[in-house]
Amino acid sequence: MDCCRKVSGVAESSQRAKPGSRRLRLILLVLGALAAAATLTVIVVVYLLLQPDRFTAMLQTQAHSAGLDLRLASPASPSLFPRPALELEGITLSAEGANAPILLAARGHLALPWHTLFGGPTVISQLQIDSPRVDLDALQAWMAELPAQPENAAPNIPRIDTGVEITHGSVVRGNEVLLDNLSLRAGSLVSGQPFPLNVTATAAGVPWWLQLSATPRIKGNTLQLDNISLHLSQAGNMTMALNGRAHWHGAADAAASLAGTFNRAAAGQYDISLVLTPANQNNPLLLVLKLDGPGSHANLRLPPLALARWWGQLVDPQGQPLAVPPGSGRAQFDTIDVGGVHIEGLTMQAGDGVPAAVGTSATPAVPVASK
Repeated sequence: MDCCRKVSGVAESSQRAKPGSRRLRLILLVLGALAAAATLTVIVVVYLLLQPDRFTAMLQTQAHSAGLDLRLASPASPSLFPRPALELEGITLSAEGANAPILLAARGHLALPWHTLFGGPTVISQLQIDSPRVDLDALQAWMAELPAQPENAAPNIPRIDTGVEITHGSVVRGNEVLLDNLSLRAGSLVSGQPFPLNVTATAAGVPWWLQLSATPRIKGNTLQLDNISLHLSQAGNMTMALNGRAHWHGAADAAASLAGTFNRAAAGQYDISLVLTPANQNNPLLLVLKLDGPGSHANLRLPPLALARWWGQLVDPQGQPLAVPPGSGRAQFDTIDVGGVHIEGLTMQAGDGVPAAVGTSATPAVPVASK
């Protein structure tokens, strides 16, 4: 009899518990539905606020205005946390009508200020690019096709509120990798405030570091760079530190004055100065280089573009014959080691305006290169 009472009591207790269990399940279902609705609402709000199509169209429009074609492998995906951003996948940037892309990147991340989401100006506060590949030939071809800038056009500083970050990048020319493992980090770019830039890369298997700081300003129709501080170093081989200022008025109307020291491992310290003089009706843009130190002396006036081509021949692994650099001046080096090339006893004289050595008269010199 007692056993039956116990069984009956358990059954009654179970029956009394069923309404409570149903209420609990109902509450859980309601909460789950509310959570799903909230999640769906957040997704809709994120999409409506960020409007990926709006920003993708903006980027493509800005690229088109510069003669570039921007394509993405998939539509941009938005996110609100920890801050508003757009994720870009499979980025391809090409000159309009060109076959070879200027830039290929695995992905990009665009951070946006909150005021942009609520109808403010369309601004990108931070740009991150992962694994970009830049083709130097395609870039130079696009730049060569750019229209000439009006003489009195005021330069513009593209504002970067937070910065730019590039990781795992590379720079190529055809099938040749010029720079690998490229990382770039830039701070805020605002007129009148210091702008920091840090770059690391590997060239021919050797690590390089670049640190640059300058304060950009717009004065009238001139872009001015004050308080330039540049540090360039190659692992275990050389370091260079320069300070100065520069300004740009458009096209080849540029000027700069930098001075500092150049240190070579096991060779010593050199005094170095770089002066960039603007082009005029009679002369192209010229770089005046002066170097003085143990076993090396130089006073050269070189067109920068021609100098870049000569430098490319010097470090070319195919081993093209060494030619006297374009321009005029005199240079004497006991030894030079560049890109695996070792040269001893190099003396160069070129141009009608060769600077006279101390205690001698200035006379025209015939180009000479000794090795």
